[in-house]
Amino acid sequence: MRLGLATYNIHSCIGGDRRYDPERILRVIRELDADIIALQEVDSREHRGLELMQWLAHETDLHAIPGPTLLRQTGKYGNALLLRCDALRVRLIDLTVLKNEPRGAIDVDVNCNGHVLQLIATHLGLGPAERREQVQRVLEGVGTKDCVLMGDMNEWLLWGRSLLWIQAMFGHAQHLATFPAKWPIFALDRIWVRPPHSVMELTVHKSPLARQASDHLPLKATLEL
Repeated sequence: MRLGLATYNIHSCIGGDRRYDPERILRVIRELDADIIALQEVDSREHRGLELMQWLAHETDLHAIPGPTLLRQTGKYGNALLLRCDALRVRLIDLTVLKNEPRGAIDVDVNCNGHVLQLIATHLGLGPAERREQVQRVLEGVGTKDCVLMGDMNEWLLWGRSLLWIQAMFGHAQHLATFPAKWPIFALDRIWVRPPHSVMELTVHKSPLARQASDHLPLKATLEL
């Protein structure tokens, strides 16, 4: 079976024009047409009578799994998943390091048409030492089944130790630039899959709308399971 994955930092629905526009983010998500979408920088302010995450799930007919990491004036803020697959087990991992901004990961086992895999979605910190500790915590939770690790890794050095540790477990994945959205230079957003040979395609979604909707471009993978 084929499975579409995507990771997308939606920047609180604030685009390159500094406008708050959830409708624009929704249209990009529809363009992706993925079975599993990891979102970062999701807040919980209401849109059309629903919290943003619930509204996105309703409009896309996907299941929502929130993974908030902190509380802001606009409400809860952090990670989220949109799934077409069934969630069997959900665990939220605290990745906060000392006094840095609270961070976390969503660790979920999903059943996609009878194929069960572990999915970990995260948004790592800004400091190199912080990211190294966070990656160690994430990798400790990786089980023996097929696994996907994806999200905004905030790592632009290809030789960064945190990336090397991930690649030692998951194998090499392409480095595709996703940030900044208008002129992408840095490969901050990543998707790793174990086993790596199941990845049929890995692409950056560069539609005109995606270049406007957030400061990151979405990264999309197609798997053959």
